[in-house]
Amino acid sequence: MDEFLLLRFAHLIGLTLIGAGLIGVFIADMRSRQVDDLQLFGQAVAFIALFYDGLVVPGAIVLLISGTWLIVQYHGGWDFLQTPWLAGMVLLFAIEAIEGNTVTRLYFTRLRRLSREAIAEGRMTPALRRARAEQLASFTHFLDIPMLLVIISLGALRPDSWLHFAIGCAIALAVATVLNVVVPRLYPWGERAEALAEPGEAAYVEDKQQREETP
Repeated sequence: MDEFLLLRFAHLIGLTLIGAGLIGVFIADMRSRQVDDLQLFGQAVAFIALFYDGLVVPGAIVLLISGTWLIVQYHGGWDFLQTPWLAGMVLLFAIEAIEGNTVTRLYFTRLRRLSREAIAEGRMTPALRRARAEQLASFTHFLDIPMLLVIISLGALRPDSWLHFAIGCAIALAVATVLNVVVPRLYPWGERAEALAEPGEAAYVEDKQQREETP
């Protein structure tokens, strides 16, 4: 079978894995910010790690190997730097890889540790509340999918200038910023959700917490 077709197929597999993983991470992160039950919170954090390590990382590895092979064999090696759409894809992929292995990984690793400590204490600790309310991690999760779409658009449309790259990145950043502001208002997180609850619902939550804390 043609080598180019096999490499392109592997590239599509890597892209599919990354896309599925990023969507899973996004949903699990949203869920972790909305629940106060420690068991449910721990499950959501575990899902973040599962989707990231089980789908995003393998997909990135497949994408890196197949993409590097394609560049070396069919795009003249380092000559790809002279091709805006290809150089843009590589640059965004590198940025996403760095962000994922710093901000995202450090975030869910810290959440996992804090959730274990909270379960041991039997309550949602202040440190855990502060950690899950951090805006940087949520912003990167809102940015991941739009930025992946920019990468896909570069590969599909293959523009011959950097204008497409600049416009795409600007739109992705704008979308992530808007989502980071709007989504927490539409779907309140943690304590904010309790504060905005109906009076009867708030009383129910308070009574439930008192019963859980009573020996």
